[in-house]
Amino acid sequence: MSETESYPELGQVVQILQGREAGQFAIVIGKVDSRFVLLADGDKRKYDRPKKKNVSHIAPTIFISPEVQRSLLETGRVTNGKLRYAINKFVDEYQADLKKGDQLDGERRCN
Repeated sequence: MSETESYPELGQVVQILQGREAGQFAIVIGKVDSRFVLLADGDKRKYDRPKKKNVSHIAPTIFISPEVQRSLLETGRVTNGKLRYAINKFVDEYQADLKKGDQLDGERRCN
């Protein structure tokens, strides 16, 4: 992650760039420090066992789930169902945009 990119926010959908789960989407559910975030998708990575990931190994998208963000800020927790719903909603919109003719410039990043 370069200096110009912002640090991912709580509830933001990110695409994983490195590791076993490369290419998959997850949601930021916590911040460890300036270098690491906690990711979960509600399916393989549940809220109770998030993945600690280096911010340089993820690509933040412009999509922030208001339901997930509000739940995390109010109660400090979020259900796995809300995580799955937010990712599915993002993927549906993302694929709809691609079908409209939007071209990716050789990269599978969602900035």
